[in-house]
Amino acid sequence: MRVLAFLDGSLADPEAAHIRVDDLGLLRGDGVFETILVAAKQPREMRPHLDRLARSAAMLELPAPDLDGFERAARAVLGAWPGDGEIALKLVYTRGVDGDPDGTPTAFAIGLEIDEKVLRARVDGVSAVTLERGFGPELAERAPWLLLGAKSVSYAVNMAALREAARRGAQDVIFTATDGSVLEGPTSTVVLAKDRTLYTPPSTIGILPGTTQYALFRGAEKAGWTVKVEPLSVADLLRGEGVFLASSVRKVTRVHTLDGTVLPDSTALHGELAAAYEAEY
Repeated sequence: MRVLAFLDGSLADPEAAHIRVDDLGLLRGDGVFETILVAAKQPREMRPHLDRLARSAAMLELPAPDLDGFERAARAVLGAWPGDGEIALKLVYTRGVDGDPDGTPTAFAIGLEIDEKVLRARVDGVSAVTLERGFGPELAERAPWLLLGAKSVSYAVNMAALREAARRGAQDVIFTATDGSVLEGPTSTVVLAKDRTLYTPPSTIGILPGTTQYALFRGAEKAGWTVKVEPLSVADLLRGEGVFLASSVRKVTRVHTLDGTVLPDSTALHGELAAAYEAEY
């Protein structure tokens, strides 16, 4: 099931062709996107996602996106989606057709069903491996042209990392910097739980600011947790009481095994943190 809408609010057939083969999002990965969880017809963290879309677009020097138009497209998708179960809402924004003298971006919203394996991982947790991302934690500020921390449509490296994890018998990845510090997952933010405190690495090291992680921290603080944004090492993860991957569609997913090491049972912690996150909605 898929529902497609454009920024004027019009619906379109998702089975028909709408993107030109010379669109720069296709040819060069020159574009940005956001994925938003929708539950009971309500998009979660819509404004933070739109703000992050605009931030990513600015990093790529794209024209400022029509955020009202994206909201209009989102409403059209949700209005046409049958039922009120959870879905993934993707907002996509590319530079448009190569050589277009008007420089008109390509923009749309599409609603998609959530993959069954994601739903299973929410319950069962995942095994993960650490893989080096190939840059140090200081590079984002020194080399902004590398677009570290932008949510671009160029996800080839992320998908390659997940395939490497599968070859190693794992389901997910935690990227590390060249100094061994923890970055993020290919599609998630890393969260560590220890001594009633939640930790996550700072976005200044070249990772995406997590909207779901922020919502989790907000809910956890209300539930009596302390939250901190500070650098983490793999050793920190191994010594913690629970490691979690947070993202819009996966919500808060626990990591039960890291690099072949079985982590402490965080089932109860996961239940508590998942409840704190859900309480925000």
